[in-house]
Amino acid sequence: MTGQNAVAVAAARRPTLRHVATGVLGMCLVGGSVGVSRELIAAPLATAQAIRYAAAALVLFALAKIGRVPIVRPRGREWLWLTGIAALGLVLFNVAVVRGVAHAEPAVIAVAVACVPVVLGVIGPLLEGRAPQRRVVLAAVVVTAGGALVEGAGRADAIGIGWAAVALVCEAAFTLLAVPVLGRHGAWGVSLHSVWIGALMFALLALAGEGPRAAGRLSGAEWAAMAYLAIMVTAVAFLLWYSTVAALGSGPVGLLTGAAPISAACTGMAIGGRVPGPLVWLGTLVVISGLAVGLVHRERRG
Repeated sequence: MTGQNAVAVAAARRPTLRHVATGVLGMCLVGGSVGVSRELIAAPLATAQAIRYAAAALVLFALAKIGRVPIVRPRGREWLWLTGIAALGLVLFNVAVVRGVAHAEPAVIAVAVACVPVVLGVIGPLLEGRAPQRRVVLAAVVVTAGGALVEGAGRADAIGIGWAAVALVCEAAFTLLAVPVLGRHGAWGVSLHSVWIGALMFALLALAGEGPRAAGRLSGAEWAAMAYLAIMVTAVAFLLWYSTVAALGSGPVGLLTGAAPISAACTGMAIGGRVPGPLVWLGTLVVISGLAVGLVHRERRG
């Protein structure tokens, strides 16, 4: 890459307020879904998720048609990347969270997922053919520390720690595996293809483990929760997130995941939970500081 091309790529990937706001909004939708997801604790997991992702796929397809957004068919190795997003980022991640909380407090899983900025800051640029930026990696460490303060600590056995590590890998894979296919498919294509593939995987798991009548056991509140998760947390949040990944790159965009635990804490307070303690507010300030370090560029005069 020549010096001029390097400058052009850096300028194209320079964070703007719109790009940052898009990514933060996507992460806020994901973090705020914690309270809604609690409605599905007693629901058949695979069946509920299959319905959620199938509905999200239909919403994405309809919106793409209305907006005349071109959706191209995957080819060659693209099937592997998109299937990997569905298998790891959607299916295995949900399984890891459900199985993990049986052996660990939710905070342990959340803190593990909070380490995603560091993973993306190091591995993301390598997948894009660039060296990791020290400023971004340093900011990622700060954001991770802030997220850990927000989520707090918890106890876990060896199995719980193992599932927490799986959740971390899956959450990072959700972004990293999209890097090779975002160029041709864009945010719309990656979102739609990964979602319908994930819905198919969950449907097979549901038929094998829960039976075809499991959907009949879902309550009205559970159907409402699935509708919200399908539209806002899957269709909308996926589009926002992958649009931000395409604009900023997978390294800097990882910093924005720090907004998820803050959104979860604020949502919990809004729906009747307790007021966050001093560590939560301290963690929020630490996350904001990390975002400033990693995303605010200072112009240098030659």
